[in-house]
Amino acid sequence: MINEYKAKDLGDRLDRITDPHVRMSLRLQAVFGLRREESIKFQLSYVDRDDHIAIKGSWAKGGRGRTVLITTPEQRAVLDEIHRLVGSGSLIPAHKAYIQQRHVYDGQCKVAALSNMCGLRHHYAQMRYEVLTGWKAPATGGIHHSSMPPAQRVQDRQARQIISRDLGHEWIGVVSIYLGR
Repeated sequence: MINEYKAKDLGDRLDRITDPHVRMSLRLQAVFGLRREESIKFQLSYVDRDDHIAIKGSWAKGGRGRTVLITTPEQRAVLDEIHRLVGSGSLIPAHKAYIQQRHVYDGQCKVAALSNMCGLRHHYAQMRYEVLTGWKAPATGGIHHSSMPPAQRVQDRQARQIISRDLGHEWIGVVSIYLGR
């Protein structure tokens, strides 16, 4: 279903995550719409560019690096917390390889009853859409695209283009999975 609601937030389940690196990875997914691998491989010295974050192509699906603007105080606060945790280092502890940390991430999520964390990307996209347009996304009860007046359709398309880039997609149509149509 194109307008099925799939968004998730972390709620109080984040309190069940005992590994601080996994906790920060999940928070990154929530506030920046990152994928699991991107959030685990997150290396602050490379990523934080003051007004945006830069995702390496080697971390991203399809090898496509990207930038995501820092638009909220919450995003900056998460980056500051990561800095306090790892300095300029990585969310993969120095004594672990990526696959080992991914197993820790998966195990911690299972214990905390957190599944399908892609729902955090849905939530990010829907919140970003509302900020960019001033109205809710169709998937969250907003107006359907076919009912929008022409000016609103233009604003809808512009927001979808921005969100598509934020999420690392090259095709604007894919954001309908996150936002509805």
